[in-house]
Amino acid sequence: MNLVALIDYGSGNVHSAAGALAEAARRANLTIEVTTTADPATIARADRIILPGVGHYADCAANLHARPGLVDALESAVMDANTPFLGICVGMQLLADFGLEDGETRGLGWIHGVVDRIEPGPGHAIPHVGWNELYLPRPHPVLDGLGEDPHAYFTHSYAISPEDPAHVAATTEYGVPFTSAVARDNIFGTQFHPEMSQRVGLQLLTNFLQWTP
Repeated sequence: MNLVALIDYGSGNVHSAAGALAEAARRANLTIEVTTTADPATIARADRIILPGVGHYADCAANLHARPGLVDALESAVMDANTPFLGICVGMQLLADFGLEDGETRGLGWIHGVVDRIEPGPGHAIPHVGWNELYLPRPHPVLDGLGEDPHAYFTHSYAISPEDPAHVAATTEYGVPFTSAVARDNIFGTQFHPEMSQRVGLQLLTNFLQWTP
């Protein structure tokens, strides 16, 4: 049994993510157990961890730190025990050193960099909502099999800028280029929503469920 800990800290659409994970596992004939949790003991025994996130960076960071022992449990599982980790939308942004939405707020610091507002110029509305193409600078197991010209669903106004270009797993053009996926060791993150990205999203989730960093 592959235990997937879907972190429920009051800042993520856990129901949609859980449904997409179940469908991805069914299509690949994988046996998984998805548990929505903020319990440190459950996180410690999980085979994979997913951190969703919607809303404002500062609010999500505050909610994460408000759950007793949650940040320490994530640090121990992901950074020390190398448990495969997926951050989604603001859950990916929280990997940065800090975010600039609603002031300067510290993040987890797992992917060095800053989360700042996208400034795409005339003709591009903010927030960025809708389908856009993913450009993949290099192969990564979580991005295998997405097909030609893969498109994913976005809804956001801010994006991460990693310090190390090697941590950029995908980019997207929206008036200006921005980082739409990050990767480092056992850590992966998407600015887009795999659970809302239909075939591309289900393939990515299937890849993550089978990923052995």
